[in-house]
Amino acid sequence: MSKLDPYGTLGVARTATAEEIRTAYRKLARKYHPDVNPGDKAAEAHFKEVAAAYDVLSDEQKRKNFDEFGADALHTGFDPDQARAYKRWQEARAHAPPPRAHEDAFDWNLEDLLGQFGAGGPSGSRRGGPRRGPDATGEVDLDFMQALHGAEVTLTVPGVATPLRVRIPPGADDGSQVTLRGQGAPGPGGGPPGDVIIRTRVRPHPVFRREGLDLVLDLPVTLSEAYNGATVDVPTPGGPVKMKIPPRTQSGTRLRLRGKGVARGGQVGDLFAVAWLRLPEAEDRALGEALRAADALYARPPREGMDR
Repeated sequence: MSKLDPYGTLGVARTATAEEIRTAYRKLARKYHPDVNPGDKAAEAHFKEVAAAYDVLSDEQKRKNFDEFGADALHTGFDPDQARAYKRWQEARAHAPPPRAHEDAFDWNLEDLLGQFGAGGPSGSRRGGPRRGPDATGEVDLDFMQALHGAEVTLTVPGVATPLRVRIPPGADDGSQVTLRGQGAPGPGGGPPGDVIIRTRVRPHPVFRREGLDLVLDLPVTLSEAYNGATVDVPTPGGPVKMKIPPRTQSGTRLRLRGKGVARGGQVGDLFAVAWLRLPEAEDRALGEALRAADALYARPPREGMDR
């Protein structure tokens, strides 16, 4: 994205409404879509940037996180609660008295101050008992379909002696988190082990993009299919299905396939096929004349009201 700024990528203001964001996205998606620019790698890269920007701004929580934390919120595995806790800890540390004599300054600042927030220390331990080991973190790269259907992966996590077998449940998204309780390093003096936190990084798909539990794809349609209606094959994660295109479908119309989206935790999203009119590449005089004659069939001028 442009300087890690989804607003800049879509060319909209930070105060833009959801409809303004959607309109800007559709315009850029049509401009840079691979079907419109076959073989153009630069256009394909722009298309992916536009899709990534829309993924952030079309999701209320992701947009809120970006507005609050800026580009940091776009990093894989970003946790807004942890970011707020760390900010509070920094503010408290800045106003805290100096450590007492013969006391380790770092231990006092970190553990006692975090204790004021109910955390008790970096690993959630309390003074007066065995301390837990530190939590370890790792990341795993997944294909889009692996994330949708779930996967089992083996990975090495820094701070953990042996490779771990991790089951990623179906429906994982970019930045989802899997916690392996008690599988981290042991605490000092025989204290209980910490946890292992695995965050997912999901590679984008060439056809599908996610909006929460919903999937969205761009569906090219011909002049005849859009005007007369048709039944066409549409890809889904479970394989192609038949979908009806109603007569006089306008370009940009979202057509819903219920229950064909992401399944996660007992919930299932929908799949939306966005119809985009695809004109013939070959020139045909008769078709051109017929289309000019068709201008008289519009109920009102197609650009009516744009000068307001």
